[in-house]
Amino acid sequence: MLRPFGQGAALALALALPVAAEPVTTFTLDNGLSVVVIEDHRAPVVVQMIWYRVGAADEPPGHSGIAHFLEHLLFKGTEKIAPNAFSGIVEAQGGDDNAFTSWDYTAYFQRIAADRLDLVMEMEADRMRNLRLTEEDVATERQVILEERAQRTDTSPGALLSEQMRAAQFQNGPYGIPVIGWRHEMEQLSREDALSYYTRFYAPNNATLVIAGDVLPDEVKALAEKHYGPLAPSDGITPRDRPQEPPQLAERRITLADERVSEPYVFRTYLAPERDPGNQKEAAALTVLAELLGGSGQTSVLARALQFDRQVAVYSSAFYDGTSIDDATFGLIVVPAPDVSLETIEADMDRVIDDFLKTGPDPAALDRIRTQVRAADIYARDDVNALARRYGESLSVGLTIADIESWDDALSAVTEADIMAAAEKVFDRRNAVTGWLTRPDLLETPE
Repeated sequence: MLRPFGQGAALALALALPVAAEPVTTFTLDNGLSVVVIEDHRAPVVVQMIWYRVGAADEPPGHSGIAHFLEHLLFKGTEKIAPNAFSGIVEAQGGDDNAFTSWDYTAYFQRIAADRLDLVMEMEADRMRNLRLTEEDVATERQVILEERAQRTDTSPGALLSEQMRAAQFQNGPYGIPVIGWRHEMEQLSREDALSYYTRFYAPNNATLVIAGDVLPDEVKALAEKHYGPLAPSDGITPRDRPQEPPQLAERRITLADERVSEPYVFRTYLAPERDPGNQKEAAALTVLAELLGGSGQTSVLARALQFDRQVAVYSSAFYDGTSIDDATFGLIVVPAPDVSLETIEADMDRVIDDFLKTGPDPAALDRIRTQVRAADIYARDDVNALARRYGESLSVGLTIADIESWDDALSAVTEADIMAAAEKVFDRRNAVTGWLTRPDLLETPE
């Protein structure tokens, strides 16, 4: 009993104390590179992240997967760094590195001792504009991403269902295209495709450099001007004006039956608004709504109603992440008990949502969620990597430093009225895609 008490006391103390925002300094180099410095002097460690404001949603038609493909190719080397040697150099210095691609951005990072920042900044700046690719590099890495798709998507019924649902959810916008790409288009990606995309988008005026850890702003500025300052900007950067969703007039339903499915489930997504610069109230309400409905496996609305009171489900969840440029999704997942059909559990899920819309949240539950989200925000500041990601991701989708620093306040200010207004708006079945994942033997056979 001592451990839970200690954790509770620590949480109470954390919430009782005023939380000082981490020191953040920003500046922009003459070539357009935005730089954010987040000071954290508790350990002699630094994280460098470079965020390119381009992702899967910005790909040219017919070239799906090129953003993720280029992420792989950026490790192939330059005139200074031998092919595939980048990560080895970082590891030899006691650090680690990686990269990731989403619909709105592509990011690369290194976590290393603070006195090695000069080295990794030189390396990252070098590959921003000096990538060297051979036909062999491209052919080899193309096979790697095809195998990645095979392992993560093509052999996973759940991943295939999610992919099909996104394609149905976004009728006109590019978020319906998978980040990994469609296989038939991935197979055709060429060296010319990669270099054209790289030359246009990988440039200082399309990037945000985030440095977090045991650093001083003046030192970072001197290093950034030394390594990134000489790089030429791209003249191909234009506003990210994308096709927008038309009014969605009818729910879409998808059933994916696969003999590999062990646990059938119901998965529904609704089109939902994103976090908007200067106005995060609605996104904050949706974030709290997701926590209320399905954030906890013990105390959330769905869990209590379906898993404990009626015991018709073994798992339930709700999720929302509005950190995107265009409309996002609000999702619900319910896994039925073994003797409960998907039709029955979907009807039960809908009854719970309908009851919530009539009665609203329990005041005690709402207070608890406010406490949890504030605690999560406080504890997230203990991780320089999470801090760097928080700022980089938000800035890459058009949010501002002020938006990032006021997000906790927006969450804390959410009222019951805000939650109910957001719920009434989002839970519109015309904006929904409902998916069933099941096995062929569980489908009803028409008479």
